[in-house]
Amino acid sequence: MSQLTKVALETSLKNLLLKKPLDKITISDITDECGISRMTFYYHFKDIYDLIEWSCIEEATKALDGKKTYSTWQQGFLQIFEAVLDNKPLILNVYHSVSREQVEIYLYKLTYDLLIGVVNEKAAGMSIRSEDKKFIADFYKYAFVGLMLEWIRDGMTGDPQLIIDRLSLLMQGNLTSALNACRTDRA
Repeated sequence: MSQLTKVALETSLKNLLLKKPLDKITISDITDECGISRMTFYYHFKDIYDLIEWSCIEEATKALDGKKTYSTWQQGFLQIFEAVLDNKPLILNVYHSVSREQVEIYLYKLTYDLLIGVVNEKAAGMSIRSEDKKFIADFYKYAFVGLMLEWIRDGMTGDPQLIIDRLSLLMQGNLTSALNACRTDRA
């Protein structure tokens, strides 16, 4: 029942975002929209931003399910774009409000989770320090998220597949080269 209540609150927030900006939405608006008490809201979330964070994490989990390998990273990244696009009113409202950092944190976490899986897969059998793997995943994370934030800032009008195709060309061979440069087992 707890998950259903959270989903109902999320749905109410998303419906309200179609009508007004995030900074004009109150907890009372959300609870009235889905017919529950304010106390029920506070049982699940501390504030609206906590609800937004939960919503983003839920979407992220669905978006990357099974797409964290070298052969599927493009599909995983496309699914991140699609998840953002599916939640366009929420993302744009949060991005254009004072809580833009929440969108960035969401995208950084989501993208890092995808990339560290790819880096670990490509590094299998190599002796590479975990901090070097993290550095490589962080480098690509910042590039990917920077492109996505620009796409969001531009109103999500560009074709995500074109962005991913360009990223794929840039990454081709570079990830393996970076890992090889970090190997500690080279003679």
